[in-house]
Amino acid sequence: MNAHSIEVLAPAGSYESLTAAVRSGAAAVYLGLSAFNARRAAHNFTEQELTEAVAYCHARGVKVHLALNTLVRDDELDSALAVAEFACSIGIDALIVQDLGLARCIHAAAPTMPLHASTQLSCHTPAGVDFLRDAGFSRVVLAREMSREEIAACAGRGVELEVFVHGALCMSVSGQCYFSAMLGGRSGNRGACAQTCRLPFAPTRDRAQPCAPDEAALSLKDNCLLDHVQDLAALGVASLKIEGRMKRPEYVAAASAVYSAAARGETVDPQTLDALTKVFSRSGFTDGYYTHRLGGTMFGTRRKQDVTAAAGVLGTLARLYDRETPLVAVTMALAVEKDACTLTVSDEDGHRVCITADGAEAALNKPLDPDRAREQLQKTGGTPFFVTATDIAVGEGLTLPASRLNALRREALDALLTVRGKITPIPFDKAAIPPCKRGKTPDAATWIVRLATVEQYSSALREHLVILPLNTPVDTVHALTADGQAIGVEIPRGLFGTEDAVAAALVAAAKAGATAALCGNVGAIALAKRAGLTAIGGFGLNLMNSQALSFCKGVGLDSATLSTELTFPQISALGNTPLACGILLYGRQPLMLTRNCPRQAALGSCAHCHGQGLIDRTGAQFPVICSGGCSEVLNSVPLYWGDRMNEVPRAAFYVFHFTTESTDEVRAVLNAYREGTTSPPSITRGLYRRGVE
Repeated sequence: MNAHSIEVLAPAGSYESLTAAVRSGAAAVYLGLSAFNARRAAHNFTEQELTEAVAYCHARGVKVHLALNTLVRDDELDSALAVAEFACSIGIDALIVQDLGLARCIHAAAPTMPLHASTQLSCHTPAGVDFLRDAGFSRVVLAREMSREEIAACAGRGVELEVFVHGALCMSVSGQCYFSAMLGGRSGNRGACAQTCRLPFAPTRDRAQPCAPDEAALSLKDNCLLDHVQDLAALGVASLKIEGRMKRPEYVAAASAVYSAAARGETVDPQTLDALTKVFSRSGFTDGYYTHRLGGTMFGTRRKQDVTAAAGVLGTLARLYDRETPLVAVTMALAVEKDACTLTVSDEDGHRVCITADGAEAALNKPLDPDRAREQLQKTGGTPFFVTATDIAVGEGLTLPASRLNALRREALDALLTVRGKITPIPFDKAAIPPCKRGKTPDAATWIVRLATVEQYSSALREHLVILPLNTPVDTVHALTADGQAIGVEIPRGLFGTEDAVAAALVAAAKAGATAALCGNVGAIALAKRAGLTAIGGFGLNLMNSQALSFCKGVGLDSATLSTELTFPQISALGNTPLACGILLYGRQPLMLTRNCPRQAALGSCAHCHGQGLIDRTGAQFPVICSGGCSEVLNSVPLYWGDRMNEVPRAAFYVFHFTTESTDEVRAVLNAYREGTTSPPSITRGLYRRGVE
């Protein structure tokens, strides 16, 4: 693929933004209806507006991708499928989907509808790309945190790749942020993110006082890969995605114009580029992930001068989309005869319209000059068409006034616009959706004890399956398994550039006696199975409905941890699930998985992160753990249900997620759960009671 064929995909949070994108050169737009999309706070579209938007875009040769990219519960699945069915009925070009269960249903009901795997699926490895390709996705939207080399490793695997090239960077890997949900009940996985990462946070530095309002240890600059467009095309990337469904139409216009020019291999207009840098910025821009230059230079906030700079360019940018842009090439054939005049207009997509009017007049002085007729027909201003060739045939001694030529041209182009915008529905057969085969929940749940370090282990854990870090020495694993301890290993949720090393480590762990692997990413499942290990789905897979569980059973998961964003009643309503399911029942829950250590960015080093973390404006402290090139920001207090086990739904297993605890604290927590001990003073019940938006 060369740069000239790469797609520029622009955000459309409103109809004006959609118009701005189309008129500024975007080859495709992505947008959402009012529900089931990851930007529920955007204006979004009604069904009528969406129908009109599809006709408008298709008439101009622009594709429309509908974001259906949130997690859905069993009780919401029918409503989400109704949105997908409506999208099929109006000929949407692709659906962007996060929920694996929803994807399973759509792929069964509408196999010809292209499915794009949302970046919320956290895919960043070749194995993850293969997994999603085999699941029926035709395109994968890669994680924003990937370097050039990591993107290259995912190319050429039988599926299109889409890469974010401009706009906001979440601090967390998309799909792995639970901060907004845990602190305010607003789930980023369900389109209600409160942008907690833009609030004040600072490294603790052994202090206890709240952070200052201007400290922003979790706020990144906006992404800008404009200088790398040609390189991305050479790597085989199919689509360049611009973030910004919450941003103004002027921003959409500037970004679309600049990236479209770069995609065509043209010199970017310096004034438009300057305006783009001013219209929205957080202390400038970064390409740190792509170039793998991480650290403090990637961090930034929205400053007063950024806002001031934007105000001065909005009027200029509005002119980018104040009129139609010639996007569609056509040819024209005019036949001027005594009995009738006919204008035929054809486009490159095979559409053809023929308009016939009254016959020509006898010329009193000189007949119609073909060159003059050609000049008149090529006046397509105010339409999305431009003429590449004309064929003029004028009968002897005949003429046609300019007004009649203009009327023929207008009528023909209007007719062609209508034909191009005609809806072509995609078949949708809900009866083809496979039912979920139900299993049986065991009478008693087993316990899975996940440890952050092998030093937390003690013989008190002998009766449980213990999950150790994958980097645990194989001699240690062998010694424990030889002593009768059931051992599994945890595949890191962040696998950036480490897939081969992880695969080798899994094989070594299996040879040392490990029997299971905890898989928190779509790229981890195949690695576990190849190593001969039982695959246990972790909370990072965000499994929320029966169809997702059925899908995971079909691809080799032996059991799975349910989403921590379900309430206990919602878990109970799942009934007997298609595969053995567990509940995360204890631990400082990871709130973010990030490739940039927030402490290192502020302090210059994270060599002494252990026991340290971040502090917010209220004085709450959030531990940070760094391992394998990624960092996890943990909750300030642990999840605890040991004193309320009577409220906990039946499950195949319960997960105890230990992070910062000592060996003695691990033993004490497990004893407390066995004995139903009163809860410690500082705990959370998580989202199991209050749920999320």
